[in-house]
Amino acid sequence: MLGEKVKLRVRMSAKDAHYAGNLVNGARMLDYFGDVATELAVRLDGDEALFRTYEHVDWLAPVYAGDFIEYVGWFEKVGRTSHQMCFEAYKVIELAKGDGVADSAANVLDPPILVGRAVGIGITQKHLQRGAQDPAFEGLRKTEETK
Repeated sequence: MLGEKVKLRVRMSAKDAHYAGNLVNGARMLDYFGDVATELAVRLDGDEALFRTYEHVDWLAPVYAGDFIEYVGWFEKVGRTSHQMCFEAYKVIELAKGDGVADSAANVLDPPILVGRAVGIGITQKHLQRGAQDPAFEGLRKTEETK
């Protein structure tokens, strides 16, 4: 793993639920992986970059409205204009279910549950690269001099 991890924690809302039983559409995970990718790109190059493709996506466990999901991403490889990123999503809190349990009851999950992961490629055009905006990302971008 290169550089540092970026984290984003989000609570899935009722408007995120797409299927019966308040099940959240897996595509919502891709939205948040995209937000993590944007932050990674800004920290690396000072630009939001363009997300080119997902090489693969794995949905590993269901996510429901009310769940708190932590999205994590990091650079796996960094080239002159492209960067490969890895993402993981963890359920860290879920609503408690059962007879006699209040609708507002929730459980902290220890350990968190891995609910998804993906690998994707982003591109920051050379003329848009302004240099690392985070010292932890200094030196990750290959330059002509280090080629």
